Amino acid sequence: MKQKDSRLARAGVSGFNQPKRTPSHPTKSHVVVAKEGDKIKTIRFGQQGVSGAGANPKSASEKARQKSFKARHKRNIDLGKMSAAYWADKVKW
Repeated sequence: MKQKDSRLARAGVSGFNQPKRTPSHPTKSHVVVAKEGDKIKTIRFGQQGVSGAGANPKSASEKARQKSFKARHKRNIDLGKMSAAYWADKVKW
């Protein structure tokens, strides 16, 4: 039987690449244990108390916020699963 990785238990997530909210963390709103190939990294992302525009923004201001975030962080989002911007884009925007 294969043992669960200790990093998953420490972060409190159910599996690799499974983001989870962290309401009790003082500064970051989410955590994920990212795995790409043999690399494993615990990533905390998102500002506590700030909501993104979501996947389907309704108002013009939400659409503008989403567009600005994606433009501002494009270089880091493109780095893939091992970057906080990738997960913030996926979960909050």
